[in-house]
Amino acid sequence: MKISTTPESTTNQPSSAIKRALTKKVKAYTLTEILVVLVIIGILVLLALPNLLPLITKAKSTEAKVQLEHLATLEKSYFYEKSKYSSDLNELGFIQEKLSTDGKDGKANYRIEIVRANNTGFLARATAVADFDGDGTFNIWEIDQDKNLKEVVAD
Repeated sequence: MKISTTPESTTNQPSSAIKRALTKKVKAYTLTEILVVLVIIGILVLLALPNLLPLITKAKSTEAKVQLEHLATLEKSYFYEKSKYSSDLNELGFIQEKLSTDGKDGKANYRIEIVRANNTGFLARATAVADFDGDGTFNIWEIDQDKNLKEVVAD
């Protein structure tokens, strides 16, 4: 009887193709390379952000302008019907959207109010509810019966 020194079953050992696949190096980025790229992107964002803040404020102030112009149109229509201006937003049919500070579903950045209204004119104001650039001042816009729109306090 012949005694074999080699294992009788070779099914438990991986084939040479599998060995090559497991030992083959795959081209990829190292963690260090990825971190360097992230640091560079962070530095670029920090350099660009101060230049973008005035543009962000300007874009948000468009909301105030549009809302005040709409309110002026409602006031003018009310004046043609009643021969006086109204100090009540509900009476005009103006609906103030939920403010961004009132919860997660609020979107409006400006609180709209009528400062004064009488038989000869009105003054409406839009006051920002958030400090857009973090300097402590809140943006304020006003409009009158002649649709003179002006920025009272710049942010």
